[in-house]
Amino acid sequence: MEYIYAALLLHSAGKEITEDAVMSVLKSAGVAADAARVKALIASLKEVNIDEAIKSAALMQAAPMQTAQAAGHAATKKEEKAVEEEKKTEEEAVSGLSSLFG
Repeated sequence: MEYIYAALLLHSAGKEITEDAVMSVLKSAGVAADAARVKALIASLKEVNIDEAIKSAALMQAAPMQTAQAAGHAATKKEEKAVEEEKKTEEEAVSGLSSLFG
């Protein structure tokens, strides 16, 4: 994760994400960086638009939250319906008893 964080830090600072820059950030953070991992990171980020990746990640996090809220709302409606049905059943039982003793 430190490698990704270093790349994101460089991106947010407006700096070019290079092997030397990532190694420098990692070194200043006290991380013993692996050169092969840094090279792999740089190679994988060449075709990535970081701004779009951040936006899509934020949208992906927001979608489950909205789904959970909708599910909670649906559960509340189901509970309300169950309570209404229970009240109707009680009312029917009471009216049935009154007809017996009429």
